Amino acid sequence: MNDDLMIKYHDEEWGVPVHDDRKLFEFLVLDAFQAGLSWKTILHRREGFRKAFDNFDAKKIALYDEEDYQRLLNDTGIIRNRAKIRGTIKNAEIFLKVVEEFGSFDKYIWQFTDYKTITNHWTGNKEVPASSKESDAMSKDMKKRGFTFCGTTICYAFMQAAGLINDHAVSCFRY
Repeated sequence: MNDDLMIKYHDEEWGVPVHDDRKLFEFLVLDAFQAGLSWKTILHRREGFRKAFDNFDAKKIALYDEEDYQRLLNDTGIIRNRAKIRGTIKNAEIFLKVVEEFGSFDKYIWQFTDYKTITNHWTGNKEVPASSKESDAMSKDMKKRGFTFCGTTICYAFMQAAGLINDHAVSCFRY
Protein backbone atom coordinates (compact mmCIF):
# COMPACT_ATOMS: atom_id res chain seq x y z
CA MET A 1 0.00 0.00 0.00
CA ASN A 2 1.13 3.54 -0.62
CA ASP A 3 -0.74 5.13 2.27
CA ASP A 4 1.45 6.05 5.25
CA LEU A 5 -1.42 5.89 7.74
CA MET A 6 -2.47 2.42 6.56
CA ILE A 7 1.14 1.19 6.66
CA LYS A 8 1.64 2.55 10.18
CA TYR A 9 -1.65 0.95 11.32
CA HIS A 10 -0.64 -2.43 9.85
CA ASP A 11 2.91 -2.29 11.14
CA GLU A 12 2.18 -1.08 14.66
CA GLU A 13 -1.41 -1.80 15.60
CA TRP A 14 -3.41 -4.32 13.53
CA GLY A 15 -3.43 -7.68 15.21
CA VAL A 16 -1.74 -6.58 18.42
CA PRO A 17 -3.66 -8.07 21.37
CA VAL A 18 -5.72 -5.39 23.10
CA HIS A 19 -6.84 -5.72 26.73
CA ASP A 20 -7.73 -2.09 27.45
CA ASP A 21 -11.51 -1.60 27.59
CA ARG A 22 -11.43 1.89 26.08
CA LYS A 23 -9.35 0.68 23.14
CA LEU A 24 -11.66 -2.31 22.68
CA PHE A 25 -14.65 0.04 22.62
CA GLU A 26 -12.85 2.22 20.08
CA PHE A 27 -12.43 -0.77 17.77
CA LEU A 28 -16.10 -1.69 18.23
CA VAL A 29 -17.12 1.82 17.19
CA LEU A 30 -14.74 2.05 14.25
CA ASP A 31 -15.56 -1.42 12.94
CA ALA A 32 -19.28 -0.65 13.12
CA PHE A 33 -18.77 2.54 11.15
CA GLN A 34 -16.66 0.65 8.62
CA ALA A 35 -19.62 -1.52 7.55
CA GLY A 36 -20.07 -0.87 3.84
CA LEU A 37 -16.96 1.33 3.68
CA SER A 38 -13.21 0.81 3.40
CA TRP A 39 -10.95 0.67 6.42
CA LYS A 40 -8.88 3.42 4.80
CA THR A 41 -11.89 5.75 4.95
CA ILE A 42 -12.38 5.05 8.65
CA LEU A 43 -8.68 5.22 9.52
CA HIS A 44 -8.36 8.64 7.89
CA ARG A 45 -11.24 9.91 10.05
CA ARG A 46 -10.14 8.21 13.24
CA GLU A 47 -9.06 11.45 14.92
CA GLY A 48 -12.41 12.97 14.01
CA PHE A 49 -14.17 10.02 15.62
CA ARG A 50 -11.93 10.30 18.68
CA LYS A 51 -12.83 13.97 19.09
CA ALA A 52 -16.54 13.58 18.30
CA PHE A 53 -17.02 10.59 20.62
CA ASP A 54 -15.17 11.87 23.70
CA ASN A 55 -12.09 9.73 23.09
CA PHE A 56 -14.32 6.65 22.98
CA ASP A 57 -15.34 7.00 26.62
CA ALA A 58 -18.32 4.64 26.84
CA LYS A 59 -19.51 6.23 30.11
CA LYS A 60 -19.83 9.62 28.44
CA ILE A 61 -21.29 8.27 25.20
CA ALA A 62 -23.95 6.26 27.06
CA LEU A 63 -25.25 9.58 28.43
CA TYR A 64 -25.53 11.27 25.02
CA ASP A 65 -28.87 12.94 24.45
CA GLU A 66 -30.68 14.27 21.38
CA GLU A 67 -28.46 17.36 21.32
CA ASP A 68 -25.36 15.16 21.15
CA TYR A 69 -26.96 13.06 18.42
CA GLN A 70 -27.66 16.20 16.36
CA ARG A 71 -24.12 17.44 16.96
CA LEU A 72 -22.75 14.16 15.62
CA LEU A 73 -25.02 14.29 12.57
CA ASN A 74 -23.46 17.65 11.71
CA ASP A 75 -19.84 16.64 12.41
CA THR A 76 -17.95 16.45 9.10
CA GLY A 77 -15.03 14.75 10.85
CA ILE A 78 -16.92 11.45 11.09
CA ILE A 79 -19.20 9.31 8.96
CA ARG A 80 -22.63 10.87 9.51
CA ASN A 81 -24.80 7.78 9.37
CA ARG A 82 -27.91 8.07 11.54
CA ALA A 83 -28.19 4.37 12.36
CA LYS A 84 -24.49 4.00 13.17
CA ILE A 85 -24.51 7.06 15.43
CA ARG A 86 -27.60 5.81 17.31
CA GLY A 87 -26.05 2.36 17.40
CA THR A 88 -22.85 3.70 18.97
CA ILE A 89 -24.82 5.36 21.76
CA LYS A 90 -26.83 2.18 22.35
CA ASN A 91 -23.70 0.04 22.20
CA ALA A 92 -22.03 2.24 24.84
CA GLU A 93 -24.94 1.54 27.21
CA ILE A 94 -24.72 -2.22 26.61
CA PHE A 95 -20.91 -2.14 26.80
CA LEU A 96 -21.21 -0.73 30.34
CA LYS A 97 -23.67 -3.48 31.30
CA VAL A 98 -21.19 -6.09 30.05
CA VAL A 99 -18.41 -4.43 32.06
CA GLU A 100 -20.63 -4.54 35.14
CA GLU A 101 -21.42 -8.22 34.57
CA PHE A 102 -17.92 -9.45 33.71
CA GLY A 103 -15.73 -6.93 35.52
CA SER A 104 -14.31 -5.73 32.20
CA PHE A 105 -15.16 -5.90 28.52
CA ASP A 106 -11.78 -7.55 28.05
CA LYS A 107 -12.87 -10.58 30.11
CA TYR A 108 -16.09 -10.81 28.12
CA ILE A 109 -14.70 -10.46 24.61
CA TRP A 110 -11.63 -12.67 24.96
CA GLN A 111 -13.78 -15.63 26.06
CA PHE A 112 -14.65 -16.18 22.40
CA THR A 113 -11.03 -17.20 21.67
CA ASP A 114 -10.50 -19.00 24.97
CA TYR A 115 -8.50 -15.98 26.22
CA LYS A 116 -5.70 -16.38 23.68
CA THR A 117 -4.90 -15.17 20.18
CA ILE A 118 -5.84 -17.54 17.37
CA THR A 119 -2.95 -17.56 14.91
CA ASN A 120 -3.89 -18.53 11.38
CA HIS A 121 -1.38 -19.58 8.76
CA TRP A 122 -2.41 -17.77 5.58
CA THR A 123 -0.05 -17.39 2.63
CA GLY A 124 -2.08 -14.60 1.05
CA ASN A 125 -5.04 -12.26 1.53
CA LYS A 126 -7.36 -14.39 -0.62
CA GLU A 127 -7.28 -17.13 2.01
CA VAL A 128 -8.46 -14.89 4.86
CA PRO A 129 -12.14 -15.56 5.62
CA ALA A 130 -14.77 -12.92 6.37
CA SER A 131 -15.93 -14.79 9.47
CA SER A 132 -15.20 -17.78 11.70
CA LYS A 133 -16.97 -19.96 14.23
CA GLU A 134 -15.57 -17.63 16.92
CA SER A 135 -16.92 -14.49 15.24
CA ASP A 136 -20.24 -16.29 14.72
CA ALA A 137 -20.43 -17.02 18.46
CA MET A 138 -19.38 -13.47 19.37
CA SER A 139 -21.96 -11.97 17.02
CA LYS A 140 -24.74 -14.20 18.33
CA ASP A 141 -24.00 -13.35 21.95
CA MET A 142 -23.61 -9.63 21.29
CA LYS A 143 -26.91 -9.50 19.39
CA LYS A 144 -28.60 -11.34 22.25
CA ARG A 145 -27.35 -8.64 24.61
CA GLY A 146 -28.72 -5.91 22.33
CA PHE A 147 -25.57 -4.67 20.57
CA THR A 148 -26.06 -3.29 17.07
CA PHE A 149 -23.74 -3.47 14.06
CA CYS A 150 -22.23 -6.69 15.34
CA GLY A 151 -22.72 -9.18 12.53
CA THR A 152 -20.19 -11.96 12.17
CA THR A 153 -18.15 -10.09 9.53
CA ILE A 154 -17.89 -6.99 11.72
CA CYS A 155 -16.99 -9.19 14.69
CA TYR A 156 -14.28 -10.91 12.63
CA ALA A 157 -12.80 -7.54 11.61
CA PHE A 158 -12.89 -6.49 15.26
CA MET A 159 -11.14 -9.71 16.29
CA GLN A 160 -8.41 -9.08 13.72
CA ALA A 161 -7.94 -5.46 14.78
CA ALA A 162 -7.86 -6.22 18.50
CA GLY A 163 -5.51 -9.18 18.16
CA LEU A 164 -7.95 -11.92 19.08
CA ILE A 165 -7.07 -13.36 15.68
CA ASN A 166 -3.68 -13.06 13.97
CA ASP A 167 -4.36 -12.99 10.23
CA HIS A 168 -1.01 -11.61 9.11
CA ALA A 169 0.26 -13.70 6.23
CA VAL A 170 3.09 -16.07 7.16
CA SER A 171 5.41 -14.01 4.95
CA CYS A 172 4.61 -10.79 6.82
CA PHE A 173 7.16 -9.55 9.35
CA ARG A 174 4.25 -9.10 11.84
CA TYR A 175 3.33 -12.79 11.66
